[in-house]
Formats: sequence, C-alpha cells, structure tokens
Amino acid sequence: MFQKVMASFGQGGATVDARLLDRNVRPGGTLHGEVILVGGQVDQEVESLGVTLLARVEEGVEGETVDLPFQSVQLAGREMIKAGAQVKVPFEVQMSWETPVTTVFGKYLTGMAVGLQTNLNLARTVVDPQDVDAIPIEPLPAQHRILDAMTRIGCQFREAGLVKNRIDGVDQQLPFFQEITFAPSQAFGSVFNEVAVSFLARPRDVQVVLDVSKRVRVLKGGGLGSRAQSRLGSFVVEYAAMGRTNWEQQIEGWLREVAKPRAIFD
Repeated sequence: MFQKVMASFGQGGATVDARLLDRNVRPGGTLHGEVILVGGQVDQEVESLGVTLLARVEEGVEGETVDLPFQSVQLAGREMIKAGAQVKVPFEVQMSWETPVTTVFGKYLTGMAVGLQTNLNLARTVVDPQDVDAIPIEPLPAQHRILDAMTRIGCQFREAGLVKNRIDGVDQQLPFFQEITFAPSQAFGSVFNEVAVSFLARPRDVQVVLDVSKRVRVLKGGGLGSRAQSRLGSFVVEYAAMGRTNWEQQIEGWLREVAKPRAIFD
C-alpha cells in the first residue's frame, strides 16, 4: 500500500526517456525517435503519452523568455504499464518548414534552445514524469548558402534567438520567428550596429528577411548618435535556382543601399 501511495506522488512510479534516432533533422523533414516507458514499483494506468516541440522565445519589451510549445504528437492513451515493464514506443514528428535552426555543421548556435518534451500522464498521480531533449536542427542547403554568404562578406556571427512576434509583410505560419544576428563587416561597421537574418522556409523556396540596425545621425552633416533604427529588406531563394545568383554580391549591394544617407536624421 505504501508503494502505491508513493507512486501517486511520482516516487517509484513509471518513467520516460526519449531517444532521437536521427543525428540531425532539417526544417520540413521528419524527426524519428522512440520513447522508452519503464514501469515503476506498481502497475499504473497511462492516461496519455506524447511528445511536444518546445522553443525558448523572447516575449514582451523586457525580453523575458518562455518555453513555447508549437507542435505535439499523441503516442498512446488509456493503457496499463506493468510494474518493472519496459515498452518502446516509436514516433515521427513532421517538422514545420519554419522550424528554427539550432546547429550548423553540428555546432549549436549560441542562444538557441529547441527541444523535444516527452509527456507521460498517469491516472491518479500528482506529478507526471517529463523528459526534454535538445534537437539538432541543421539549415536547409539554401539557408546554409545565405549564412555562408554573410560570413564571406565579412559579417561575424554573434548569437541567435527566437522572438514571439510576427514579421510585417510576410506569410508567417509559426507564432515566433528566428533571428540570427551578425556583427557588420568592417565596411559597414561605422553605419550599422548589427545585421539580423530570418528565414521563412517553404517547400520550394525560402524567404530571407534582413533586419539592419542603422545608426542615426544626430545633426545634418554630423556624426552618428547612439540611437538606431531598423531597416527591413527581403528576397526569395528558390531551391532549384539557388546556384544561379551571387548571393554575396546581392546581400552586399542591399547593405550599401541601406547605408546611404536619405534624410537629415538617416
């Protein structure tokens, strides 16, 4: 009887452990894995078993972070897990095309946190076991090409993050978007504070959004102040025609255009 009471408080109860079977996954791809469900000291009824994709995003003006669920897959429900039993439950998660990138060539991007949460809901249990695993998400070839172009023109990676908001003028599916931030090249260091890249991938192409933080001149003909204003630009990379464009030339040309003074305080 004591074992049953303790199991109801999560001690000696069933546990879960998710294993990712893919070394990495890409946006629009399928994540394969399995959940290992291990029975506790007593038989317990499983109400539900599932996996959820979580993303750590910034929200509000204070930049507070929250772990936001953005996709779930139900695996099982209303089953009995015997004491000491071990059950393997395979799963597949179809990743959204807008899924953010967390690694490049296996190296995690500073600031990124996207994980797979395994949720086991047990009947008559106060605490339900959970397990969270980081997901290595590599860029699509087109995304990698643009990131490579940024470094080739002299921009240096700073950090990446997710913002709970929407980008104006684009068809965005998820409630957040990723910003991969670079320090500007030496040619633009006196004009820009930073350059952020966002990807909105689709089955046949990816829309690339560049957000430049441009320093504001304090007086006509004077120097640049500490204030900055955002300048947005975007272009589309078609997967089938990716190799036909010099992306370094295109990105640098756009940056030059944005760098030009346009008004008294710009």
